[in-house]
Amino acid sequence: MVRRVRIALRAANQVRKASEWWSVNRPNAPNAIATDFGEAVALLAEQPGIGAKYEGSRTVGVRRLFLSRVGYFIYYKAEDGFLHVLAFWHASREHQPHL
Repeated sequence: MVRRVRIALRAANQVRKASEWWSVNRPNAPNAIATDFGEAVALLAEQPGIGAKYEGSRTVGVRRLFLSRVGYFIYYKAEDGFLHVLAFWHASREHQPHL
């Protein structure tokens, strides 16, 4: 079953900011954020169980998927036929997103 995707406003803003930074600072692959995020979300909509369970959340059922080329995690939750993208967070940050 392919789930419908809902991207939280906060996550959409995080993706936009990361993409803007990446396009300026990584000229050899200026669209890597948009490409990798889009491909990963499409895959997660079909197979949400591929991400690792994330225990650092107050919200039950949150998982995350690491995008190795760009160094970001997608935090998400699958329920009721939807894939809810909650955050887009760089792995080098000292803390995790508050979910």
